[in-house]
Amino acid sequence: MLSWEEFDKPEDAVAANKPATAEESPAMSLEKLDSVGDAAAHEARAVDANDSAAVARAKAALNDLDIQEGLDDLEGASARVRVDEKRMINARADLNQLVPFKYDWAWQKYLDGCANHWMPQEVNMNADIALWKSQDGLSEDERRIVKRNLGFFSTADSLVANNLVLATYRLITNPECRQYILRQAFEEAIHTHAYQYCIESLGMDEGEIFNMYHEIPSVAKKASWGLKYTRSISDPTFNTGTVETDKQFLKNLIAYYCVLEGIFFYCGFTQILSMGRRNKMTGTAEQFQYILRDESMHLNFGIDMINQIKIENPHLWDADMKDEATQMILQGTQLEIEYARDTMPRGVLGMNAAMMEDYLKFIANRRLTQIGLKEEYPGTTNPFPWMSEIMDLKKEKNFFETRVIEYQTGGALSWD
Repeated sequence: MLSWEEFDKPEDAVAANKPATAEESPAMSLEKLDSVGDAAAHEARAVDANDSAAVARAKAALNDLDIQEGLDDLEGASARVRVDEKRMINARADLNQLVPFKYDWAWQKYLDGCANHWMPQEVNMNADIALWKSQDGLSEDERRIVKRNLGFFSTADSLVANNLVLATYRLITNPECRQYILRQAFEEAIHTHAYQYCIESLGMDEGEIFNMYHEIPSVAKKASWGLKYTRSISDPTFNTGTVETDKQFLKNLIAYYCVLEGIFFYCGFTQILSMGRRNKMTGTAEQFQYILRDESMHLNFGIDMINQIKIENPHLWDADMKDEATQMILQGTQLEIEYARDTMPRGVLGMNAAMMEDYLKFIANRRLTQIGLKEEYPGTTNPFPWMSEIMDLKKEKNFFETRVIEYQTGGALSWD
């Protein structure tokens, strides 16, 4: 048992009391240690009389192991990595060597994502359940908004996660960015879990809600638009390395970060958070607030990746690519405007489809300028300034008429 008194004894006294269970090893050079260690490892593989036939076969099989052949299968070169060898796409450096960092912002976003960790079950849904079950608790317009948004989001985050896992991670050749992408993929799983938790808590028809992206046109169009950018690059044989394939991958990043996460989510976020501000569906609104915090970081990370690829590969960002990127953002904006009109055909929650259209055009201008393109809706202003506070991720806002609170390490939202 460890005694604190040991720390007060002179070193000689402690040494004298040490059990003499083994001889002290003589000083040995690193080269000698390597030689002795290698011999000891080789000796461990010798077949012992007590070994079973299966153990003996396993040891024998390792005698034929070609170490170099195995390492040659790893991505990137085998030499120690220098910072100037790291690139966002088409890097030749060993992708398994995380450091030295080239993009400190990517590593910081990974750390920030870990600090903001949360789980859906932490949110109390009791008030939402009572309100949802009450016949006069919500208007039909408000119920339509809740169902439509849970229908879209419950599968949208799965689409994003699939794109990350099946395509983005494999094609991004920078390890610190890959580290964040792994964190993002987990967060997308948490978001899908959160929507399922809301749907289950409210006793909704799960088949109806989860299949809405097949059945409701305004939802299906958004899902279909995003999937066409996944289809080609999720093919295991697809690789970057040519101008055409590099552009194809860049378009995928713009589609998912700037449009799916950067435009398609904002109508629904605004609607649900507006309900929370009116003390309705506060548990669902809290879930959405956590999710928006994560998605804002995803968006910023994606934009940084897109801009870094442009810096490292300026030949990709030609007039045709700029025009196509602009069209992608404008198409996404139009689809979200149509979704807004479908989800609220008349005024509700202090907003209407015309105000939402202005807001989405304001968001589109931001997305365009963030990747170096010109605004296409000049003069558009933000009709929902309260949304900017959370979108900019400066502080955490309690929308239920209480004070502004700084982020909590560990991801908990404090409600006063």
